[in-house]
Amino acid sequence: MSENAFVVVFPSVFAKSKQSNLMSSVRKVLRIQGQRFGRISRDEELVIIEANDPVFASSAVNLLFGISRVCIARRVENKYDTVVSSIAKIGASLLLQGEQFHVKVEGRASGYIPKDVEIAATSALIESSHKSGCRPGTEEKHDKQIYCYLTKKNAYIAIFSDGGHGGVPYNWQDQKMICCIYDELSAVSCLEAIKQGFDVRIIVCYNDSNLLDIVRMLNRILPRTVSSQVDIEFFTIPKGQGAKSVLHRAKIATWVLCSVAMEQKISRVGLALSPLVYPVWFIDENADIIVKSKLTPWPVLAGLDEQIIRTAKEIGLGKYLHKIEKLGAYKFSKEKSDVSRIVKESLGTRQKITVNVGPNNVHEILDMLKH
Repeated sequence: MSENAFVVVFPSVFAKSKQSNLMSSVRKVLRIQGQRFGRISRDEELVIIEANDPVFASSAVNLLFGISRVCIARRVENKYDTVVSSIAKIGASLLLQGEQFHVKVEGRASGYIPKDVEIAATSALIESSHKSGCRPGTEEKHDKQIYCYLTKKNAYIAIFSDGGHGGVPYNWQDQKMICCIYDELSAVSCLEAIKQGFDVRIIVCYNDSNLLDIVRMLNRILPRTVSSQVDIEFFTIPKGQGAKSVLHRAKIATWVLCSVAMEQKISRVGLALSPLVYPVWFIDENADIIVKSKLTPWPVLAGLDEQIIRTAKEIGLGKYLHKIEKLGAYKFSKEKSDVSRIVKESLGTRQKITVNVGPNNVHEILDMLKH
């Protein structure tokens, strides 16, 4: 990788006013992932990282929320002729035999508009790559996009680009929230709480039949907490199938959450109950349990949408999400249920472990738990 290749971080729409928080998270995650880096600076709304290994650094940074795009890019001075020739040169080096390409230029310019650069660079790229059979495509149809972003002083021409996950930087809210992972939907809820900028404390409610799947999902979520060590408490709950057991499991988790939240003096409790899946009366019942515990219920999944499902798939939770569809197919009946005895038994099974967050903690977590 050339010495003038930088990792360029594009903040998400809601993180543009939170650059300091984002830069702090970037520094933390690079250190946690063992990536050596030099200066981290701003160029207007962009965050620029001088990394020893831009490939691994960009992968580490894209674990974070608050990002719309991460690029490995070459930087040149923002002068029309320099930008056009650089796009043509870099673009030609990236194209393979017979590929269709599209030049995309965004940002700001003085004395010209980004569209001028797109047209001129496309023309120059046609000329330099015609022998290899490369030809221009459209924004909708192309094999490779040559992307360039302009700031007042510089132009960043992407060698590699990857989409981010949106949201805001970790703990931007400067507020703690406790969440429980007990099934696939609650794992998505925990992920969404992190995406909303809370400092999330995680507990797990499990049984022998779903422990492995839950730990695998947890393993995908932990690197997003921007921590080198994470304390997690595990509680066993009964097995069960059908609509009634689904409600019991969620209600038990709510009571366990309240108990741990009061002990740890965390005022906000994440409710992993979406109105797209659960009836309103059941959501109200669980919210009431939290309120009566003098805590604040936070409806993390009040607006469960395709974006958070897409994010869950991108971080490796995709193979578990079909079970959420099964939840949506249940018909729930309203009835009173007393789970106090089960909650007491579950609280008695508590196991607390400390995880050194790494690329794969599945076996470490399973080995630390006493079955």
